[in-house]
Amino acid sequence: MDADVIVVGAGLAGLVATAELADAGRKVLLLDQEPESNLGGQAFWSFGGLFLVDSPEQRRMGACADSAPTLALQGLGSGKRARVSTAASTTRGRKDFWPAVATAYVDFAAGEKRAWLHGMGVRWFPVVGWAERGGHLADGHGNSVPRFHVTWGTGPAVVAPFERRVREAVANGLVELRFRHRVDGLSVTGGIVDGVRGAVLEPSTAARGVASSRTEAGTFELHAQAVVVTSGGIGANLDLIRASWPQRLGPAPATMISGVPEHVDGRMLGIAETAGARLVNRDRMWHYTEGIRNWDPIWARHGIRILAGPSSLWFDANGRRFPRPTSQASTRSARSPRSPRAATTTPGSCSPRRSSRRSSRCRAPSRTRT
Repeated sequence: MDADVIVVGAGLAGLVATAELADAGRKVLLLDQEPESNLGGQAFWSFGGLFLVDSPEQRRMGACADSAPTLALQGLGSGKRARVSTAASTTRGRKDFWPAVATAYVDFAAGEKRAWLHGMGVRWFPVVGWAERGGHLADGHGNSVPRFHVTWGTGPAVVAPFERRVREAVANGLVELRFRHRVDGLSVTGGIVDGVRGAVLEPSTAARGVASSRTEAGTFELHAQAVVVTSGGIGANLDLIRASWPQRLGPAPATMISGVPEHVDGRMLGIAETAGARLVNRDRMWHYTEGIRNWDPIWARHGIRILAGPSSLWFDANGRRFPRPTSQASTRSARSPRSPRAATTTPGSCSPRRSSRRSSRCRAPSRTRT
């Protein structure tokens, strides 16, 4: 064995997994196809928004009450529309673990998550955003209350504490970083994934986000007791996005831009599936309708997002505000020829027909004078 655990992908998920494994005393090999300049992956370029439940920031705003049971009910309600391959489940004798995963994450977001991050120095902007604003009901789609906590320092500040922990583990001999190692396959023995194989790419001095060479300089094969794949982003692979596009939304847009570097290619999804992984909800992608091309691009088709605070207002071509899609009349109005759908409606936050009005259940707390 070359290590106790091999982690594929040195983005945020890979850094977190590696840091936690090292703290548990495991020896870890962390692999990534990009040069060291891209440590932290696409998370570095993010706005740094984190979901928390019943946080001090939410309570301080006095805008909405939040609770783990509410979010659990909402998540499971949304999960009714999650499509899991029944055939694959039956053939492989597996069950859908979605409810258990959702409940575990809700418990984490309502429990130790904030204190855990706070202890590593992460701090948040005091105004909580309302990303994925949905049907305003606990069992409906989207977020029924604001939960989008923006990190001070955005994405780089989320990556920093985990990068620091991983580098400390490197210094202590528990972690080895192997950049320019592109995994092309997973080895399986007796139904257990126990290794990786792939190509060593030539050294690259490309800056963060800039496309690096794909020239191969050698090959490698490594084995461990466990392999953790933390590389699933597809944001720069427009062909894969179109292949995964939700049929309910019609054809994918003819023109798209990308908010992430070209190395976010989704290769490991297919590689993991070939090794026996079951992929679910491929059409659950996060896109933005209010993106524009970066005037000073770092990567191909570099897109940036226009952010409105605290939430966007949506209007049709005639300047009329889109109605709330919570009543039959609103639905008819939204589908009226005089109120055309936005041509770039995509999954993710900011559906054009969503209202930015607060739910009537969310009221500021009363103030008393002493």
